Amino acid sequence: MSSHLSTGWRALLGVSLLGLPAVPPLAATAPLSAIAAEAAAAPKPAASAPAAATAASGAASAAGGAAPAKPADPSGLKPFVDVVKEARAQNGLLTVWRKEDKTWLEIPADALGKPLLLSTGISQSVGERGLYGSQMGPDWTVEFRRVGNAVQLVALNTQYRAPQDPVAERAVRQGFSQSLLAAMPLVAAPHPERKSLLVEAGFLLGDLVAYGTALETAYRLPFSLDRANSSIEASQSAADHTSLQVRLHFGMPRLPAPPLMPSPAPMPAPPSTLPDPRSLFVGVVYNFKALPTEPMRPRLADPRLGHFTEAFTDLSGDQRPNPRVHYVARWRLEKQDPGAALSPPVQPITFWLDKAIPERYRAAVRDGVLVWNAAFERLGFKDAVVVRQQADDDSFDTLDGQHASVRWFVGADVGFARGPSVVDPRSGEILDADIAMSDVFGRGARRFVVEDVDATTPVAALPVLTGHRHDQHCDHTLRSAAGLGFALDLLQAREGLSPDSPEVEAFVAAVIQSTIAHEVGHTLGLKHNFKGSTVVPAGLLGDFDRLSREGLSNSVMDYLPYHLPLQSEGKRLPLVQTTLGAYDFWAIEYAYRPLAPEAEREALARIAARSTEPALVFADDADVSGPSALDPRASLFDLGDDPLAWAQRRWTLSQELWQRLQSAQAGSGRLDPARARRSLASSFAQLRGLPDQVARHVGGLYTQRQAPGETTLAAYQPVPAARQRAALQWLTTGLFAADSFEFRPDFLAMLGPNTQEWGRAAPVSISDLVLRLQLEGLDRLLAAATAQRLQEQTQYLSPAERRQALGLEEVYAQVQQAVWTELKSGREISPMRRTLQREHVRRLVSLLTRPAPGFPADALSLVRWQTQALVATLKTASAKTGGPVLQRAHLAESLSALTEALRASMSRG
Repeated sequence: MSSHLSTGWRALLGVSLLGLPAVPPLAATAPLSAIAAEAAAAPKPAASAPAAATAASGAASAAGGAAPAKPADPSGLKPFVDVVKEARAQNGLLTVWRKEDKTWLEIPADALGKPLLLSTGISQSVGERGLYGSQMGPDWTVEFRRVGNAVQLVALNTQYRAPQDPVAERAVRQGFSQSLLAAMPLVAAPHPERKSLLVEAGFLLGDLVAYGTALETAYRLPFSLDRANSSIEASQSAADHTSLQVRLHFGMPRLPAPPLMPSPAPMPAPPSTLPDPRSLFVGVVYNFKALPTEPMRPRLADPRLGHFTEAFTDLSGDQRPNPRVHYVARWRLEKQDPGAALSPPVQPITFWLDKAIPERYRAAVRDGVLVWNAAFERLGFKDAVVVRQQADDDSFDTLDGQHASVRWFVGADVGFARGPSVVDPRSGEILDADIAMSDVFGRGARRFVVEDVDATTPVAALPVLTGHRHDQHCDHTLRSAAGLGFALDLLQAREGLSPDSPEVEAFVAAVIQSTIAHEVGHTLGLKHNFKGSTVVPAGLLGDFDRLSREGLSNSVMDYLPYHLPLQSEGKRLPLVQTTLGAYDFWAIEYAYRPLAPEAEREALARIAARSTEPALVFADDADVSGPSALDPRASLFDLGDDPLAWAQRRWTLSQELWQRLQSAQAGSGRLDPARARRSLASSFAQLRGLPDQVARHVGGLYTQRQAPGETTLAAYQPVPAARQRAALQWLTTGLFAADSFEFRPDFLAMLGPNTQEWGRAAPVSISDLVLRLQLEGLDRLLAAATAQRLQEQTQYLSPAERRQALGLEEVYAQVQQAVWTELKSGREISPMRRTLQREHVRRLVSLLTRPAPGFPADALSLVRWQTQALVATLKTASAKTGGPVLQRAHLAESLSALTEALRASMSRG
């Protein structure tokens, strides 16, 4: 799709402004039954009127579906039985008729205008850049509508409803459009007895899932759908569902030639995993599923706990100031014997282990699923969650919408697990879930995943499709890959453990079990909890026996590090969270405790009121990124109630690995370059995020989730001034210090690349690795949001506390002093330090000449003040004779850039 299209055309063509597929969301108007009734009651156009069919055809093309040919005159339609003669029927929700290369769908008369669930899965893909098999795709609530001589597949808009107000419901239907996914001409007259309609299934060979846009996002190349070489591969049908597996071919006629002259714009990189990068197949599974006859009774969510929700805007009346409604996403779980203290459920939550999971890991996967039964047993359910193994000769696909599953997939650059689900929009009932787990779990742990999967891989930045219930993208294993590699590298350096040793085998099993438990939690309806590890006192981090019993966090839904002992804490394997925490039991209780309708509101309020208990702290994705990232205790891959102590602990572990690598080389004169490069990379990768986490203390606010309505709890409390100053000192005297990163030259000279591969790695740049960490802290300290919060935190403080508060002037002065310390000491400025200083100058110039929107005026005044002071110091240093030429040139360049920026800011002002 051309990038210069206007906003309106991009919307019409199904492309979002972010360049990702603009897939219609799982949402639409008020009660779905009302929508269906309206469609059934609407007058039908005359069959001879071509306008409706023409409009349907054009709209289908816009939505990616099949554009039908001009419909034949009704009198010319063949009898139903003649068209399907000699075809094989698969009876079910939609009867599938197949003959040779033809596939038809028989749509029952009573299915017209009746809401169905259409979910999708990607069974085969490219294997890189976010395009993988075994992934759930978008889902919609849909209905079939007959319009003249065509049948439309319409996605209902469940995002806006008015279930309690018939008048408002009418306005909602008029105010918010539905979406056309596809339109198909009738290929036969209605069945004489059943009155059912027959259409070709070829509309499924259109790009309903918007994969063409995903390919364009990943490669920026003109791949287009080739319908002629796409096909329907298989189908299954039963009373409540119909599933069809299709194989879509995407291609392009030629690869773009490289430019004749060098260009600053990067050249699009074609797929690297294909035998011919001009051609690829994508497997898509389409599942039509009947919605439950009786919707599950919905349960309202509470913001003090983290549940995925089915959210919509309820426009019934105008008395409520907030019309948004959030239903907890949960499975339907009912006791066989409601009076028994412990009873099996009527229908257990069943997860199928896909037959592609390696046998050696199936036990760990099973344990990760079944660990959740402990939470359900407290609610009176016996074996609420069960596991079944797909046999080698089973023909069903676990992406068929009927089997919640755990699937194993591979990719060239993949390192993550995902746990999405599909939900009934009427009630929040979870109807299907398919966990995708990459092979990085086993292979990565033995080959030290950093060698194969860089933690900066763009998988997380390239979500292929949207529409499933996992509203917060989960890149659990991708983000922990570097930590896993570092843990194993340090263990091997300490103890010489073999990748195939029993100790490592046990560790791998624990990693798999932990990750599966995390993803199953998502499919049960639980969000992340990124504050859970703060329940562990920092003083207990060395008590591995206690932590192995009590866990590393109050929730398996946290992103947790592999907890390594310091040298002084003895030899042992890293700890991994494999059991549920207090928060997990609490969140499951809120979602799944059986409650009588008349007592539910009060009972749920009592459960949620426990949110103030220290063991039940909670923070979700919004609390760790963006404008809501106020609380430094809400963080990823941290451990303990003292983030500064944790940062120092991780720093110490990295320094130990650096020393061991250099000592081994110095002692024997021998080194494995590949392993050393990998270990060095993993040691820096596991430090990523720490500087930002520490810097978030500066101007930070401790947050508390409040109950809906009246409350006595304060939402914000400034981080104590002493903690803010300690964080600032950690950054200025540690991260920014001149001697924090020193490596022996002979060690670095040994780190050669793998010469067996054509794309050889460049020499290791310690300066680049260090700068990336330093800029995390520097950018957070100089950010507009930090400046604003430093100014505004005083509004929460008493007069005495204000006098002790950390101010902007102190932060900016200490940062500048730490970055430019050589100007005062007279020491020679190393290349690494010059790089940091140059970046500081760039940021000052940007603030003076192009300040970010919302940057406080007082902060800009301080920036100008500090820059003037730095200019004066640079003039003094530049006037001194002697010193390396590069250093003198660096000082002169810095002085010139800052002087010009000051002049420009005066002119702009």
